Amino acid sequence: MVLPKLRIQRDSVPVRVDGDAVFDALLVLREEEAARRIEEAKRLAREEAKAKKKSKKGKKKRRIPRYTARTADRHELYQKSVQAPEEDVKFYLELYDRFHGERPRHLREDFCGTAFVMSHWLKADPAFTCEGYDIDAQTLAWGIEHNFLPLGQTAERAVLRQRDVRTPSLEPPDIRVATNFSWQVFKTRRELLGYFRSVYEDLPEGALFVLDIHGGPEAMQEQEEITDHGDFEYVWDQDVYWPATGEYTCHIHFRFPDKTELKRAFTYEWRLWGLPEVIDVLRDAGFDAIETWWEGTDEDGESGNGIFTPDEKGENCLSWITYVVAQR
Repeated sequence: MVLPKLRIQRDSVPVRVDGDAVFDALLVLREEEAARRIEEAKRLAREEAKAKKKSKKGKKKRRIPRYTARTADRHELYQKSVQAPEEDVKFYLELYDRFHGERPRHLREDFCGTAFVMSHWLKADPAFTCEGYDIDAQTLAWGIEHNFLPLGQTAERAVLRQRDVRTPSLEPPDIRVATNFSWQVFKTRRELLGYFRSVYEDLPEGALFVLDIHGGPEAMQEQEEITDHGDFEYVWDQDVYWPATGEYTCHIHFRFPDKTELKRAFTYEWRLWGLPEVIDVLRDAGFDAIETWWEGTDEDGESGNGIFTPDEKGENCLSWITYVVAQR
């Protein structure tokens, strides 16, 4: 089957976009998703036909899997398994209120990816605006198609820029965030200091910079961690760690009930930074007021409870995640 050629009118995309390659990627994405929908329809038809044959023979009808490696969308599964944008926005608002006693307005997200958090920021208040930075045109295009087009005119309050995260903001942000550990792409102290200095110089007085970091003995182990999400399994694979350099290669895989696997859906080449050295680099960049926010422990005594509070020393766990909050 030959699919019709798609065309994109820029004025049909409500979110403001800085980066011509993003529109090219959006065109490719729509063509790929149209082909995927056809493939998925064929798969479901085959599965239904098999189920009817078994039903006639008196066999129990088998549940048709929602996802398979061939038809699953890696960005959709990432958002379902990794991100919690409602909680992120709530946390940012609570942080700003603690420092200033009022609500922020403008958010900047570095390494924004599909800008899932930004789309929820816009929904939190009709006065909120935001801008996001990422160099991956395909990922930005996916975010436009799935996270911003459904917002309609609300998306007009956002800007997506296919730019290096060290690029100055279009508007001074009240809060600037770099989460999901993506800032660890800066592997040398000089690179990290350069990034933090660009953030410091970009922020207005009193603005907040928020990043997350993970650590603990288990963070350095080469291992897989599997989380069952019902329709699929999320696999965090700490593939390689070099202790002399801190270089760190990790992957995300997705496994499905039909025994197929979307292997290396995402790959990360990072440095596993230590929390004290990150705080030192932030201070060298100009930040004086720095706090670390740690997650509390759930009733089971092992897992986190999703509630973060400031703590100067933290808790010595096998694996931990904390937020670093620096005020300009």
